[in-house]
Amino acid sequence: MIKTAETYHIPVLLRESVDGLAIKPDGVYIDVTFGGGGHSKEILSRLGENGHLYSFDQDADAEKNIVNDDRFTFVRSNFRYIKNWMRYYGEEKIDGLLADLGVSSHHFDDETRGFSFRYDAPLDMRMNKRAGQTAADILNNYDEEQLADVLYIYGELKSARKIASAIVKARSQKRIETTGDLQQACGSLFLREREKKETAKLFQALRIEVNHEMEALCEMLNSAKDLLCVGGRLSVITYHSLEDRLVKNMMKAGNVEGKVSQDFYGFKKSPLRPVSNKVVTPDADELERNPRSRSAKLRIAERTEA
Repeated sequence: MIKTAETYHIPVLLRESVDGLAIKPDGVYIDVTFGGGGHSKEILSRLGENGHLYSFDQDADAEKNIVNDDRFTFVRSNFRYIKNWMRYYGEEKIDGLLADLGVSSHHFDDETRGFSFRYDAPLDMRMNKRAGQTAADILNNYDEEQLADVLYIYGELKSARKIASAIVKARSQKRIETTGDLQQACGSLFLREREKKETAKLFQALRIEVNHEMEALCEMLNSAKDLLCVGGRLSVITYHSLEDRLVKNMMKAGNVEGKVSQDFYGFKKSPLRPVSNKVVTPDADELERNPRSRSAKLRIAERTEA
């Protein structure tokens, strides 16, 4: 059953992530992953009449959850373009940015989108259904080496080459169109006790490639660093090691590569400072309410210099 707009997505680490922004009532904030609007509504509840929130989402379905509030602006766009949009709206600096990088409950529970292997559905996986290639396009058009690279880099699958070979063999018989076709093509390569975990990694790799998630995240983090005013906060929830590494690098070194620069005296230079070296994770109550939050990690940093 497809979830309704009211239950589009259960926000993860809601209080902790918004607390991390240390919201100023008259500040300017961005929620780059609007989704069901849970985090945005919490931010708005803490803003005064002169504060403003810009929320981004490229999925048309998210528009059903738009908030009717003069202090709120919805931007239907990929978050990699936040700097361009802030220039368009005349905002030179912001006081905070929140990102919940996980795929929403809505996407996993919508059996027509192909994000989950629980349903036999068309292999789409596009966050923005209006543009770009689908997961089926990638599976049927990439050569074997390209497929292996995607599965190894984005899915961290040790058997990436075997899986890619099985996919190429299967598509030579018929085009791979559905989640069922994909599982039939390579499911026998996974040990029964690890089948669900390995299949999840396979689907994750395809989703990341379809949506260019790592490139978009790098661009967003660099733009966020530039947009934050001194004292401004960056609050980011990650769900897998690839994106968490980029966020950690940005918050500690000021760049996604993690290259640490030093001043004349040998002290580390970075425009951002982690608010805490301790990663925030969901407590037992949240894990019980929302099992999908089990891999969530929250990192918070502050802009320390102009």
